[in-house]
Amino acid sequence: MGFRLIDLSQEIYQGMPVFPPHQKTMIFPNMTHEESEKTMGFPFATNNLLINEHGPTHSDATYEYDPKGQTIDEMPLNYFYGPALCLDVSNVSPDEYIHPVDLEESLSRSGQRINRGDILLLYTGHYERSYGTEEWLTRYTGLHLTAAEWLAERGIVNIGIDAPAIDKPDDPQFSGHRICRKYSITNTENLCNLEQVAGKRFVYFGLPLKIRKGTGSPVRAVAVFVE
Repeated sequence: MGFRLIDLSQEIYQGMPVFPPHQKTMIFPNMTHEESEKTMGFPFATNNLLINEHGPTHSDATYEYDPKGQTIDEMPLNYFYGPALCLDVSNVSPDEYIHPVDLEESLSRSGQRINRGDILLLYTGHYERSYGTEEWLTRYTGLHLTAAEWLAERGIVNIGIDAPAIDKPDDPQFSGHRICRKYSITNTENLCNLEQVAGKRFVYFGLPLKIRKGTGSPVRAVAVFVE
């Protein structure tokens, strides 16, 4: 028996796309090999990061959208590690919402079932289609309020997506986050490579940094298959 790992995380780099209100990602040297060799006699190298909690592949603390919610250091780790399923909703137009019927049809095609406590990822195809273009941050599908509630009612604890948000960019209700607040669940955004896990079950691993009072955290999201 062995394990196969699939990386579901986007690269972190200076100039990466982030929502306009968020801090742009900056990476700059703290110490170079040459400097360290001169001062310490050994070639260490370190960088400094200036990054928004919600910039790269990340999970939200419930505190982000609920003043009474938990900060990221307070949230139980089972929100970020556990049994997972990825549904293929790439047939949904980026100009339309994901509705319950889309989830039901994808679930039927997969031959899988949803269990309470699952982590549920949504493969929309947006990363493959639009990453690196202007439409990455402006044109993508997202959960209709009824679809987000459909997932929450079935016991999903973490909703992930290969787009900048689980909400459509023109959704005035912020439907996905509104339901996450109502049910005290989290979501994980800016995933990638979901075409490799669509329609499948696996173990999901995407632990956040233990940021004191954090509203969210970058994660290294991984799908683990036992073979």
